[in-house]
Amino acid sequence: MTDFNSILRPVADDFAAMDHFIKTGINSKVPLVLSVSSYVVEAGGKRMRPLMSLLAARACGFALSNDSKQTDQHLKLAAIIEMLHTATLVHDDVVDESGLRRGRPTANATWTNATAVLVGDYLIARAFDLLVKLGDLELLHIMSSGTCEIAEGEVLQLQHQHNPDSTEADYLQIIYGKTSRLFMLATEGAALLAQTEHLRAPLKAYGEHFGNAFQIIDDILDYTSDAATLGKNIGDDLAEGKPTLPLIATMQRVHIKDNEMIRHSIQTGGLEDLNKIIHLVKTSGGLEYCQMRAKQETELAIAALHPLPDSIYKQALINLALLALERLN
Repeated sequence: MTDFNSILRPVADDFAAMDHFIKTGINSKVPLVLSVSSYVVEAGGKRMRPLMSLLAARACGFALSNDSKQTDQHLKLAAIIEMLHTATLVHDDVVDESGLRRGRPTANATWTNATAVLVGDYLIARAFDLLVKLGDLELLHIMSSGTCEIAEGEVLQLQHQHNPDSTEADYLQIIYGKTSRLFMLATEGAALLAQTEHLRAPLKAYGEHFGNAFQIIDDILDYTSDAATLGKNIGDDLAEGKPTLPLIATMQRVHIKDNEMIRHSIQTGGLEDLNKIIHLVKTSGGLEYCQMRAKQETELAIAALHPLPDSIYKQALINLALLALERLN
């Protein structure tokens, strides 16, 4: 089994420096902004997106640490990626009216929705302030357009909320924006800063397929895991009326009566039939289909890394994709 610490080890020093930069980079003069920002930034999580950015940077040229200026840029990019990710989580929790994330109260539950939204806005603004200081116009371009697509993905998800007619194509379009796009920015941005133009497309593809697999796995776990493991309640996606792939695949495989029950639950966000729906997801073939799709996306992510030179950093990126898939075991 792949171990997270072994994946982190090749860039452990970079990661620690990046983590320190995030905590010192939030320097608002408003005490409430500092309090809430620190709370959400330090809320835990493995910081997978900045880790991926650091690994991608090293994989593009694993002797680049001799250039302290270039290394500093990569640390700042990774920190910016994590700030953007944290901001999207804060906004998501407000939209979803979530009270729990990673096993602890959300910012909106601890303070107010208004405070959480505005601090999320601050984190995005701060991230772009730091990005401008990197002085790379092409990086600024891909980050700004990518951030727009992330916001569009969230709006698309809102549009499809409580819509039982959502298709797998709709679902993939949503997760491209809300999840995969930030992974793509993490990896493509690293290649751009490393001045390895020929590796931008492969690393961008890796980020996309990794993100797709990661979100499909997350959505599977909402019907197969437990609250302690997830850090949120089982069935939250259904309660929010989200037609994720496990439900879409299951509806295609069950009898009309069961299909209507799932449709009604998506439309109403009702959880009275949650146990029946979980049973159907597990027994209809819907779960197996989702697992197969997650495995396909993982394999595509790993295959995308083929043009990169062999290194411990490339292997760590491969292992990171495999580790995400292992969450299903």
